[in-house]
Amino acid sequence: MPQISQIAATYASQIFWLLITFGLLYFGIGKLMVPRVQGVMDLRESKIAQDLASAESARVTADTTEAAWNADMDAARAAAQAEVAAAKARAAAATEAQLRHADADLAERVAHHDVAVANAKAAAMVNVQTIATEAAQELVQRLAGVAVPTEAANEAVRRQLNHG
Repeated sequence: MPQISQIAATYASQIFWLLITFGLLYFGIGKLMVPRVQGVMDLRESKIAQDLASAESARVTADTTEAAWNADMDAARAAAQAEVAAAKARAAAATEAQLRHADADLAERVAHHDVAVANAKAAAMVNVQTIATEAAQELVQRLAGVAVPTEAANEAVRRQLNHG
């Protein structure tokens, strides 16, 4: 077949140059471009790995710092609570002392006033007894027309006041 032999003669040189071009491109890309791209990719991977390592280191440092801060805060909180408890105890003791002092003062005043009331009551009873004796003498004098001696009237009033 002459058409096939004509195709081989016409396209043989084109196929030859095509293969030469592809070979040059293959070796050019394979030997020049790929190592450069591979170097960039390796550099990028190492940079990413380095960044991840530094991020992990920073995270560990942050966790350690946070744990130390939490421990300090817990210690400060415990110290503050202890101080508050001590202040409450001091305040309670001071208040208790003031209350005891006030109670003692009030008890002394009440006792003093009880004595004053008892004295006033005794003085009033003496006056009541004197007035009752005079009233009894006057009543007996007016009603019965008999003069009662003061000692007898006083004794009768005293017995009456003592027995109710």
